[in-house]
Amino acid sequence: MNRREMLGTLAGATSAALLGGAARARAAEAPERCSLGVCIYCLGFRNRFEREQGRTDFFDPVNFLDHCHKLGAGGIQTPLGVRDAKYTAELRRRAEQHGMFVEGIAGLPHQPGAVEQFDAQIRTAQAAGARAVRVVMMPGRRYERFESAEELREFAERGRKALELAEPVAAKHKVPLALENHKDHRVPERLKLLEGLGSEYVGTCVDTGNSFALCEDPLAVVEAYAPWAFSVHLKDQGVREYDEGFLFGDVPLGRGFLDLPKMVEVLRKAKPDVRFTLEMITRDPLRVPCLTEKYWATMADVPGRELARTLRTVRAHAAPEPLPRVSDLTPDRQVAQEESNVRGCLAYAREHLGL
Repeated sequence: MNRREMLGTLAGATSAALLGGAARARAAEAPERCSLGVCIYCLGFRNRFEREQGRTDFFDPVNFLDHCHKLGAGGIQTPLGVRDAKYTAELRRRAEQHGMFVEGIAGLPHQPGAVEQFDAQIRTAQAAGARAVRVVMMPGRRYERFESAEELREFAERGRKALELAEPVAAKHKVPLALENHKDHRVPERLKLLEGLGSEYVGTCVDTGNSFALCEDPLAVVEAYAPWAFSVHLKDQGVREYDEGFLFGDVPLGRGFLDLPKMVEVLRKAKPDVRFTLEMITRDPLRVPCLTEKYWATMADVPGRELARTLRTVRAHAAPEPLPRVSDLTPDRQVAQEESNVRGCLAYAREHLGL
């Protein structure tokens, strides 16, 4: 069987599973609405599968919005790109029709010549009704990407300069930039940056799990960033030790160790109107090698007690079974597992978190 035949067979099997499931869902009651949005990264396997079949429009923002509406989600967070007035009007109309919110994702302009393109993206977000655009400052995970504290400082400085280029654009269009804690800065570093910028249009996309990989207490991170929150990436995390540190995996809401009800309470108290977006990435667990020299190359000033607290937490909440792995599944099983995870998270958020 050649590749085309194999993909065709796979497409048929997956379509049968997905479309058959969709037909059953239509026959049954539609899912109850949930205010929790869905980030595009939650459906990475589906995106890849669709592209392999030559279908590149599944994650067009309007189509993604419609798909998430069928799942019962309350909104979307996705790259919006640069769109004309007709397109943004349709996206906005469809979101209002569904009672859903829209948030964008964009890359910061790291050179003055990139500001014009960034301006066009933020203008598109504004026209589409987006209340925030999620951005990140530095590439990769701090403990994997950088070899020294000096290298981290250089990239952090580039990120700061990019934010300084981006801020006037956000202010002009009145679209806040939600800077995610992306396993890059720890809390003191990020707050110093935000306070230095002093802009009402640069705040945080509060990720509820990421910073644990930097030996920070997850609830303390949420409490620190909540006053700056323009958006929230809601996720739960499973943990388990391995010889160089701990495994760290996204798991369906309610199955990990994070105190999600308390986090939601803290965020709502600080920012009653903040939108929550699911960012559960169905993938193999990440390795956090906190017992290696490389990990500490950029974290020499972190007290040993914070590592001790982190490892105590891992041991106290270690998953009884190995964390889920999906790399060995067939593509159709990966797609099915991913959608099952998203549906389960939406149901949990509605039933247990008041979202």
